[in-house]
Amino acid sequence: MKTRETKQKDLDALTASLSNSKSAMVVSFSKLTVTKDQEFRNSLREAGAKYQVVKNTLARLAVKGTDFEQATEHFSGVTAIAWTENDPVVLSKAISKFMKDNADIYTFKTGVVDGRLVDLKQLTEIASLPSKEELISKLLYVLNAQAQRIVTVINAVPRDLAVVIKQIGEKDPAERGGAVPEAKAEEPAPAAEASPATEDAPEETPAADQPEAPVEAAEEAQETKESEQDPGSPEAEQAKEAEEKPEE
Repeated sequence: MKTRETKQKDLDALTASLSNSKSAMVVSFSKLTVTKDQEFRNSLREAGAKYQVVKNTLARLAVKGTDFEQATEHFSGVTAIAWTENDPVVLSKAISKFMKDNADIYTFKTGVVDGRLVDLKQLTEIASLPSKEELISKLLYVLNAQAQRIVTVINAVPRDLAVVIKQIGEKDPAERGGAVPEAKAEEPAPAAEASPATEDAPEETPAADQPEAPVEAAEEAQETKESEQDPGSPEAEQAKEAEEKPEE
């Protein structure tokens, strides 16, 4: 039999543990086997919950002044409490499943989730909700999917632009619809060097040494002829004197 001091330590430990919890479930059982009891405890441990079979008097004292005090009226008969500091949905799933699979052994009395008293129907509804981890996972998936779409769109802009530019560059000017660029005007070729024939050509004769033009020669011949025919001209007189002078 436990001493008063031992009972006080048990009460203090249970009170401190429940005060830090977010949710608690009160259950009862009958015809419980060691195997089933161990199976139930293992499922609760996997859910991150604690489990303890308590005396009703100890339970009433432990929940006094907490959110779980509203469950006091259900502390009768065989009483066991499962509580957790973690996600209440995980504990609700574990309790709901085990109650359903072992309805001939376990009975759900009541529960307190985030300060609200719930029955078995409400517990089942809570158990159908996704857990905190599942919600975070889905949220991360959605955020990641959106981020991937944004990155894909951002990357697609320069990639598609590069493809279009490449396709335009591969087309003929006429297909691109633009004007054909005019041929660049050829620069004037440098002055060609003088050909050999040009280099060897004789230099032009100065005007003084060149023969008279045909017109000038004809005019001079005409003037000479007229002088000869004019008996009064000096040239005619000199010619006559030469004819009359006897040879020596």
